[in-house]
Formats: sequence, structure tokens, C-alpha cells
Amino acid sequence: QVQLVESGGGLVQAGGSLRLSCAASGRTFSSYYMGWFRQAPGKEREFVAAISWSGGSTYYADSVNGRFTISRDNAKNTVYLQMNSLKSEDTALYYCAAGRTGWGTRKQSGYDYWGQGTQVIVSS
Repeated sequence: QVQLVESGGGLVQAGGSLRLSCAASGRTFSSYYMGWFRQAPGKEREFVAAISWSGGSTYYADSVNGRFTISRDNAKNTVYLQMNSLKSEDTALYYCAAGRTGWGTRKQSGYDYWGQGTQVIVSS
């Protein structure tokens, strides 16, 4: 069982930056690949980024590639999402998630545990 708690969301102007954090409970954090998803009002939840167990591999949604960076610190049981050059369309509730057997997927079904989300609002 893994419990995930996101933080770092807030209100930022377009072009600005935010760093989201997701703290995981338990001693098996490094057994999970981690992902970030987001859900904008009236839209489906969508994949944002993922990072492998050791942090050596990452992949991103086309919409954020080059602007967002996912990273993790297994000693701190934390995964991060650095978001730069934010746009109004990045406004959403951001969720982190942990998975064990579906590395490479962009689907929610590839993740076993979810946090409650942290709100990001980008004003134009």
C-alpha cells in the first residue's frame, strides 16, 4: 500500500513556474514507477509525465514536453514535477500516481495508487 500526498500547487501568471511535489508513504517507494496526470474542468484526466523506478527513464505528453520535468528522490520518497513556461491551458488539478507493472503506458489503468491532487491555476 502506498499513500501519496501532492503539494506545491497554486496561482501563477502565464510564463511562470511551479514545482509540484508528491510525498509517498512506506518503504517501497523505489518499487514503483511514478506518474503525473492532470484534469482540467470539464475534461478527462490526462497523462502528463512518468519516471522509472530509479529515475533513469522519463517520458512526457507532447503538450508539456520541453516545459515540464519529472524527477524523483528515492531517499526522500518524493517525486517532483517542475513546470516552466506555464500556459493557461495548463490549469488543472494535478495528480501523482504510482504503478508497478505497466511501465510505458499513458493510461490511468497502468497506475495502482493515486493522490488527492493539487490545484494549479495559470492566469493569462
